[in-house]
Amino acid sequence: MMQDMLRKYFPDLSAGQAEKILALKNIYSQWNNKINVISRRDFGNFEIRHILHSLAVAKIINFRDGTEILDIGTGGGFPGIPLSILFPGSSFTLIDSIQKKIRVVSEVVKSLNLNNVKPLCVRAEEHKGLYDFVVCRAVTSFGGIVKLSQGKIRITEKNELPGGIFAFKGGNLDEELADFKNKITVFPLSGYFDEEWFREKYLVYMPFKT
Repeated sequence: MMQDMLRKYFPDLSAGQAEKILALKNIYSQWNNKINVISRRDFGNFEIRHILHSLAVAKIINFRDGTEILDIGTGGGFPGIPLSILFPGSSFTLIDSIQKKIRVVSEVVKSLNLNNVKPLCVRAEEHKGLYDFVVCRAVTSFGGIVKLSQGKIRITEKNELPGGIFAFKGGNLDEELADFKNKITVFPLSGYFDEEWFREKYLVYMPFKT
């Protein structure tokens, strides 16, 4: 199933990249039995709801080598780990305040020898560092994500899009995004993936500008 989806949506993946992505379900299955970081209900749809969902960022931007990305509230490592496989020339810092989740992330990183990933157990409010982009799945409201990202994004033009935030969102976003409507671009993921689950899933991009 995952192999077919990768061939369909990401035909340019190298054999090594595809192998690592295909290994994710088995690695997470082993760890999830010890430390529950993904709900059992969700795990049955792991390929779509975690791997493919995370890789949606790559439909919007092709991170250039040297790009630094911060994954806020990474949980079990999403979207950071799948994206790090897709963009080995970029560096990913994955943060979460829950130690057991970062333990799983660290073990997955070791298993796949992902040299471009740095997992840290820290609250986003306390983390110091400057990055080209922040990525975030299901942590808080969009306004909350913007607040957490303040002081963490450098003004840069090294990619085809200016440095900023990529936030995964779902459902009706009119009220949540009302204060940002002139600053953001909302990408419906149903425009990139055929699976029904993506019908009301979106990627919200907001550049940080001077």
